[in-house]
Amino acid sequence: MKSRRKFLKTLGVASAAASLPIPTIANEMAKQKMIHQVYFWLHDKANTQEFLTEAVPMLGRCKTVDKFIAGVPADTEDRDVVDHSFQVSCTLFFDSLEDQATYQSDPLHLAFIEKYSSMWSAVKVYDIAI
Repeated sequence: MKSRRKFLKTLGVASAAASLPIPTIANEMAKQKMIHQVYFWLHDKANTQEFLTEAVPMLGRCKTVDKFIAGVPADTEDRDVVDHSFQVSCTLFFDSLEDQATYQSDPLHLAFIEKYSSMWSAVKVYDIAI
């Protein structure tokens, strides 16, 4: 009897979710907070300090960025699951997916790319919904 109730409850929740209109779902997703993590591999490791202190902080000044953190790989032990190969990383927090989308065309973000993209050989981004 208990498993039947659980099944019916689950079915009811799934039915309610399925009946939500697509615009409602899209609006809720747009309000979802997110974290945007960016990892840079520089052509010349000697430029790490300049890139960390002059270039990357431009991203944190973009108008829709809520919080900003930048750093370099921690001097932790070498393990198979730890990647110390990048030179600089930054983490940007946004209040919504819309804010992150606006950030992509922010004049400071575009100026950062134009001015400093020649300094990196690779960049990797991880976006996380929270």
